Amino acid sequence: MKDHTIRPELREWILSTTRSGHSLYDLLKLMRDSGYGAEQSQQIVARVLNLPINNVRTAARQAPQTHRAQHPKAPEQVVNGHKVRVTVSTDGPIVRVLEGLLTGEECDQLIAQAEPRLQRSLTVDVDGRYQTDERRTSVGMFFEIGETPLVNTIEQRIADLLGVPVSHGEGLQILHYLPGQEYEPHFDWFDPTQPGFNAVTARGGQRMASVVMYLNTPEEGGGTGFPAIGLTVTAMRGSAVYFAYDTGDQSSLHAGLPVIRGEKWIATKWLRERPYQA
Repeated sequence: MKDHTIRPELREWILSTTRSGHSLYDLLKLMRDSGYGAEQSQQIVARVLNLPINNVRTAARQAPQTHRAQHPKAPEQVVNGHKVRVTVSTDGPIVRVLEGLLTGEECDQLIAQAEPRLQRSLTVDVDGRYQTDERRTSVGMFFEIGETPLVNTIEQRIADLLGVPVSHGEGLQILHYLPGQEYEPHFDWFDPTQPGFNAVTARGGQRMASVVMYLNTPEEGGGTGFPAIGLTVTAMRGSAVYFAYDTGDQSSLHAGLPVIRGEKWIATKWLRERPYQA
């Protein structure tokens, strides 16, 4: 196969997918899922990335290990010079309240970057598509991985704190709630009994943990509730709640509680088992 037979858009996709942190195994799998043959995929990737074909063939046989998050345990941790304190810790479900995950300036900048792009918040349906849901009444938007220097800094901080590569996270979602708005009790893991389970998990495996960051402090209400253990995490600017779960974990039921007075801004990061492909 000669270079000129590789379409420019395919070449750019391979390069951008590699730069985003996806392994050769995942890259080749994505190509096979799109209809390319195994040998054809390997030849194309070898030429675009200027790699020996034997290296690419070896990578095609080596599935990457899935990652599990390292739940913060120490009362205080320093991540690249940034101090984070664990002020609440439970193990059934695994919940950690992380004080100081973001600075006040970072909170303000995230809101400013997101506000012009807000629209009705979406959820993932059974086929892996985004849809509106009456249980979620906020407005929001998604950043792409590393879309801005600020987003990149926050994603890397979370990755270093939890031991999960940036490539295993979905894009950072920003949500804005006004008085009366909420997100009713739900699970973040994908239900394997739903018909679209294979489609949604093909893009990075099952969700394994969530990080909800509070970008402001509402005047009243707007916390995150975990009804199985009777825990409500107060929304405090710069702090976050991290919680991990396995498929079918009923104790991870949680809700974005209604805002009573003021408004609420949050940033959410969902972590996957494997590199995530948007």
